[in-house]
Amino acid sequence: MIRIEHLGIAVKDLSAAEDTYTKLLGVAPYKREAVESEGVITSFFQVGPNKIELLESTRPDGPIAKAIDKRGEGIHHVAFEVADIRAEMARLKAEGFTLLSEEPKRGADNKLVCFVHPKSANGVLVELTQDAGA
Repeated sequence: MIRIEHLGIAVKDLSAAEDTYTKLLGVAPYKREAVESEGVITSFFQVGPNKIELLESTRPDGPIAKAIDKRGEGIHHVAFEVADIRAEMARLKAEGFTLLSEEPKRGADNKLVCFVHPKSANGVLVELTQDAGA
């Protein structure tokens, strides 16, 4: 693990949340992106070396909608940048962690991603991210 890459925050209304976080952080989002495979629209803020990702569900049965129904709006996941996502997935699997996919998926912000089940990480959904390159 290299560093915390971003914090993901589940929101009901992306536009309203962007307004709130623009005021809170003092910067506007630098990117909005749909990730059809996950049923979300994301919005990224950069604050110094840190990033915040807001996530709004595009489907009532999507993972973000389900998370909000269960726990309300708020922190959804912590993402860690890794140098080699497949090697990190294998290492974590060998350590007994439960991964939510066998292969990395394409995520927002030009990343390959894989999630670690929250039951494996003290209730925290952990995302592994690696730059997907060109």
